[in-house]
Amino acid sequence: MTAVIFGPDSVVPLWLDGQQHVTESTFDVVSPVTHQILWKCSSAEEGDVMSAIASAEKAFETWRWTKPWERRDIFLRAYHLLKERRHISMAHSTTETGVREVMFGFEYGTAMEICFQLAALAGNEAGFVVDPEEKGTSAMVIREPYGVVLGIAPWNAPHTLGLRACLFPLAAGNTVILKGPELAPATYWHFVSILHEAGLPAGCLNTIYHRPSDAAKITGQLIAHPAIRKVNFCGSTLVGSSIAGLCGKYIKPCIMELGGKGAAIICEDADIALAAQQCALAAFNHAGQVCMSTERIIVHKKVAETFKKALKTAIDEFFPIDGPSPILINEKGALKARGLVVDAISKGAVAVHGELSSPDEHGDRKNRMHPVVVEGINQDMDIYYKESFGPSVSLYTVEDDKQALTLANDTSFGLTAAIFSEDLRRAMRIAKRLETGAVHINSMTIHDEASLPHGGVKESGFGRFNGRDGLKEWLRIKSITWRD
Repeated sequence: MTAVIFGPDSVVPLWLDGQQHVTESTFDVVSPVTHQILWKCSSAEEGDVMSAIASAEKAFETWRWTKPWERRDIFLRAYHLLKERRHISMAHSTTETGVREVMFGFEYGTAMEICFQLAALAGNEAGFVVDPEEKGTSAMVIREPYGVVLGIAPWNAPHTLGLRACLFPLAAGNTVILKGPELAPATYWHFVSILHEAGLPAGCLNTIYHRPSDAAKITGQLIAHPAIRKVNFCGSTLVGSSIAGLCGKYIKPCIMELGGKGAAIICEDADIALAAQQCALAAFNHAGQVCMSTERIIVHKKVAETFKKALKTAIDEFFPIDGPSPILINEKGALKARGLVVDAISKGAVAVHGELSSPDEHGDRKNRMHPVVVEGINQDMDIYYKESFGPSVSLYTVEDDKQALTLANDTSFGLTAAIFSEDLRRAMRIAKRLETGAVHINSMTIHDEASLPHGGVKESGFGRFNGRDGLKEWLRIKSITWRD
């Protein structure tokens, strides 16, 4: 029996004021695996946006005063429901996004842990007392929720990215409008339904989906509305720049987690087998469609040839050439990723592993692409600076740590990096000089967990998700003084 709840004749509804709402206007949701229409999804219009905002405003007046134990109990119930219905979540996610079970397990486990940890963190961010200058007066600083917030989350790790977009604001006492991706609406519908079943009051979490052509209109309407007090967004740097610009126009604080160009530095004293395994997984898992994917492998010249052989062995083990090619979300994504490699090869780069298959080789499966390792990349090639968001990785050889650092930092992005070395002090020296939001020593660039702050620098964004820092993002500070 299939675990998928929807079918070809179904319409994924919005959640508005605690009720499921099917709109007259819909759009098709197409599987990247079968290329068949899976189901239709409700497409929000301006009236639905206003209903979502009104519902969230009303709910905030009650939700903001709920006690931490009340929020804790809701999150704990949601955690157990997520655990119980993992098979349903996986069915929707694999069907809508083409994710493989290993990647699903990683991101779903992280999402569950976020829910579990927030049950403990809710209410932990206390204010403090200040001794003011004037005698006979007192002062305190309190933390309070913003109000109605907007979360915009993508399709590629829907449970982790979708749940963190709404759970951290909710845990801090805000109410949320969650604008989900048109590519994975059933996946979002399922976990939002679980939160309502767990006891989340009506209006605390409303969902919006829309046709791709309506993105600018609906997003602009949401951000411009006075009731929206803060925004979080996870997605491409191009779209994030536009959304951050709108937030600036309307003086709204925002959190941005954007693109990446993750580098893995392989020192000459590294465990080569471990480094090769981790780089292969980080470069090609989920067809490279992860903002934390490894896009540059920077190897010390003394171990370059040894590493290349080990990398080939690891790729053949995890992503065999005679196995199914990685699936990208759509043909557009595959064309972009393939085009970057074609451009590089036309300018002198060499594919040292893998084949650059043409779209026609896959028949009607033009969103597939074999993993490719390219060498001989220089700054004149598009792939040097652009995020590929696909199954390709660039291999570089360097003379020393200084050259490795220069190359790793030569990017407008700054999300994550990895270092492989048996000398922790050396790795720490390198880590402190990398311009990224996270560095993972002897582990892959793809790393996310509930207790670690997650976010980037430079064009990878600002602000943090996860952990106590992620919760503080949704509490503003107010100073109160009085005469004794």
